[in-house]
Amino acid sequence: MKSQDYRLAAQLIKQILQETPQNPWAQLYSGQLHEVSQKFTSAQNVYRQLLQETTNSKIVFQARQGLQRVEEKLRQQRQDAIAQATADPSNTQIGVLVLEPVSQESRTSTAQTFAQIMQIDSYTARLKLPTRGWRLYKSGKIGEMRYLGEKLRAAGIPCFWVTLAEIEKIQVLQVSYFQSATPPTVVCHNEQGQQDALTFDWLEVNQRVTAQLPIFEQVVDRDVRGKLQYKTQTQDYAQFCDLHLPERWCILRLCDRSYQFQQGFKVIDQPNNQTVRLNWNCLSHIFEQKKPQADIRGFSYFADTVLDQVELLGRLKSHINLFRRSETTWDAAFHLYSGLVLMHSILEF
Repeated sequence: MKSQDYRLAAQLIKQILQETPQNPWAQLYSGQLHEVSQKFTSAQNVYRQLLQETTNSKIVFQARQGLQRVEEKLRQQRQDAIAQATADPSNTQIGVLVLEPVSQESRTSTAQTFAQIMQIDSYTARLKLPTRGWRLYKSGKIGEMRYLGEKLRAAGIPCFWVTLAEIEKIQVLQVSYFQSATPPTVVCHNEQGQQDALTFDWLEVNQRVTAQLPIFEQVVDRDVRGKLQYKTQTQDYAQFCDLHLPERWCILRLCDRSYQFQQGFKVIDQPNNQTVRLNWNCLSHIFEQKKPQADIRGFSYFADTVLDQVELLGRLKSHINLFRRSETTWDAAFHLYSGLVLMHSILEF
């Protein structure tokens, strides 16, 4: 190796490993050969395997040193690649990288690849990989999100990336009520609060995103010592339904707390003493009949991965008009999720 005759060294190592596959010295030299050939991932795997299986202190010492060298070179490679990916000003917009679910059966093997790409340990990687729904993994400059996303997708790990600016381009119309169902015409308000009527075709609706957003109230309770204290608790939930019109880059947003059931066409052909919940359920049933394959759930799972991203969510206007006594990230989280669903269908990831 010191003579730098790598071809001869490769031949000798190959011969030794063919005769004694478990020879730890030959495996160490194989790792060093991968390293000098800049096959850093292969070298990394060899060094890690030696650290797990070998007790020879000299080999362990050299394998540990080799692993440290390789990991530092991989970090530097990644930093250089990200710097290049974000050099163009158009790639500095804030974006998000979203992981799509993998099968439970492939999670362990996929986690190893994910760990190498993200340069994290395998245990953490396995926890980060979703199996039931989307997970917001990372936010930052879109150039970096695209670079990481392309490496993940090349390795067979499903994901996508979107800028917040793309989500902000989506027009959100607050639906007051349906004037008619055939053809579907809604009376709605735009972002400036102006009322208008919009007629569309049910064929335009490719997705329907539903969610429950908690309503918080302060309540008085007693602690373990019997002393009165104020606590914030979830007292109720507001029902939301977003109808997506991707060709118009538009979301029709309905909420059970603001929908005017006494206006427009009657959701229930009965006396007007029906509850809001019953009216909302019947309205949802109409949507299911019109677009039975369009229902998308999964917001609650996604919310668990994003609610603590206060700075990120603070950049988004939620387009949700619930009365809140205190700030919450739930509203912006739902708008982000619905916007990602729409952008995913538009960009055809």
